Amino acid sequence: MDINEFREFGRAAIDFVADYLENIRDRDVLPSVEPGYLHDLLPGELQNEPENWKTIMEDFKRCILPGLTHWQSPHFHAFYPSQTSYSSIVGETLAAGLGVVGFSWICSPVCTELEVIMMNWLGQLLNLPKSFLNCDEGNGGGIIQGSASESILVAVLAAREQAVRRLRTQHPELTEANIRGRLVAYTSDQSNSAVEKSGILGAIKMRLLPADETGILRGSTFIQAVEEDVAKGLFPVICVATLGTTGTCAYDNLAEIGPYCNEHNIWLHIDAAYAGAALCLPEYTHIMKGAELADSLNFNLHKWMFVNFDCCAMWFKDAGSVTQSFSVDRIYLQHQFQGHSKAPDYRHWQIQLGRRFRSLKVWITLRTMGAEKIRSLIRFHIQLANRFEEYVRTDDRFEVLCSTLALVCFRLKGDDARSKQLLENITKRKKIFMIPATYQGKFIIRFMICGIDPQMHDIEYAWEEVRSQADLLLGVDESRNVAKQAIEPVEPKLYEKSSEIGKITESLTGMVISNEKGQ
Repeated sequence: MDINEFREFGRAAIDFVADYLENIRDRDVLPSVEPGYLHDLLPGELQNEPENWKTIMEDFKRCILPGLTHWQSPHFHAFYPSQTSYSSIVGETLAAGLGVVGFSWICSPVCTELEVIMMNWLGQLLNLPKSFLNCDEGNGGGIIQGSASESILVAVLAAREQAVRRLRTQHPELTEANIRGRLVAYTSDQSNSAVEKSGILGAIKMRLLPADETGILRGSTFIQAVEEDVAKGLFPVICVATLGTTGTCAYDNLAEIGPYCNEHNIWLHIDAAYAGAALCLPEYTHIMKGAELADSLNFNLHKWMFVNFDCCAMWFKDAGSVTQSFSVDRIYLQHQFQGHSKAPDYRHWQIQLGRRFRSLKVWITLRTMGAEKIRSLIRFHIQLANRFEEYVRTDDRFEVLCSTLALVCFRLKGDDARSKQLLENITKRKKIFMIPATYQGKFIIRFMICGIDPQMHDIEYAWEEVRSQADLLLGVDESRNVAKQAIEPVEPKLYEKSSEIGKITESLTGMVISNEKGQ
């Protein structure tokens, strides 16, 4: 492919993405394919001769599109969101074009320094304790990891190595192997599967502690578990607390867990992958009570901060604790500016050596949106979830078990089998997509606000799908009034995808598809 073909293919790709996102509501959210479908469409081996990009684009539409689950559809209500924005897509494109591999400052100074600044911007936006920020007097700082899974594993590994160093000094009678074999970590049984997996990868026993009836890990449960293990001769290393559990978005009690962790040299990590974005709202900062006691924390910008996957922000109160744990400094990695506080070598903060220029898409997204637009959008998504909850509550066949932020957990009253069948029927129709969870021993259906541009009519569409399928499953009782009740209208549309966003997209796209004169 030469430069002219690149320009043509690039324009065609941008046009396709724009059309796809603009008309995404017209597609069923789930694909209609069976396992192995793509193996029947693509050849079993690479051809010898090159193919024209136009042929490839046609095959993309014929072979790839039919197998997509449309995560950016406002009819996608499963899992937590993986929201993007036009600005972020342009930022990703620019980063891909630049091809930077930023494992140290000297590799590309702007890659490192922009990330330091963006992590400070984000920390201030989320009202984090200043001790986590690079701009504070302490040794705090942030890094952009790929995902919450990576961040949790980094925290577990750093905590493990710090504990082993400390315990070798405290117990000279034990070998390092003896010490490593006695390490133990803690988390809630409601935490993400990535936490349990981090224990496997980090060779540490990960105890899943029972949450209370509301899904919260309490301090008393954690303290009892630690004291039981200490009595057995084990060494507690880390507690991974969750702000926004996967099932019901519950918040572990940091104020109860944190003081004990600090007193007993137990690393406290906070996984706020989804709920962390809500900390930019003053009305939700209370959920971070006790966060100042943590050693590290993470949240995913690619969930609810309108930056495309993958992009996870992670902060350390003492960056030295992670660099000491991971530092391997070969001669070919050294440079004359090592050690500067404003120019960290991020290779010491992560698992991999190489890293992408993710801060570029963060910078573009934050600048094109601004703090108030981000707050407005998050509040709007919460309002949309509240509206769905109101619809559910108007129908006496249903019950709402819990609702937090932009998540509503509901079910049909009665046996679990009814809700399971309802969800199965809805999923088969592929018009909306939701997933199940359990709460207080009951099967529940999770309804999550997702997609690039969710609006009120999407909520009405989703509720009509749920209601109508419940009618078919249970039969309609004409004597029962479940008609739509008068509900106060929400505030007008906050995410303008027409004139304002269009101008931004056109301007930024021009940066990507520049002419040879560099205009």
